[in-house]
Amino acid sequence: MASDPPGFELPLRLFLGFRVLIDELHAELARQGHPDMRPMHGFVLQAIGPEGTTAVELGRRLGVSKQAAGKTVDTLEHLGYVERGSDPADARRKIVRLTERGVDSLVRSARIFEDLRAGWARTLGEDRLRALESDLRAVTPEDVFRLDVPGWFGGH
Repeated sequence: MASDPPGFELPLRLFLGFRVLIDELHAELARQGHPDMRPMHGFVLQAIGPEGTTAVELGRRLGVSKQAAGKTVDTLEHLGYVERGSDPADARRKIVRLTERGVDSLVRSARIFEDLRAGWARTLGEDRLRALESDLRAVTPEDVFRLDVPGWFGGH
């Protein structure tokens, strides 16, 4: 009987699974016209959301400073994924919104993730993949859209 793997292997394998999916996502996004997208950009675009947000709120959602959020927004604005504008309710507030290109990258990402999941199902078998997903739900928080990963990686 084989001994259990060392405890440190579990988080590393989970991270490697995440990394494989994200790397494959970004390779396909590049092929589909989004070569400049980086893993953190997806978290930022999700945190901006369909209604847009301020840099202060974006920083809070991501768990980073307003300045760090602003720097990433500068990059995404330069790449055409977001735009800054005035808040119609308060002209003093600046709102960051997704552009058509930003929305397109999120729509494509969702489709690509479906394809990647299907690939894992072919490799592992649909039943085993569903069991893996169920087991992960049992040991992780219910909210899968925790977007503070950039701050968590940088701040802990």
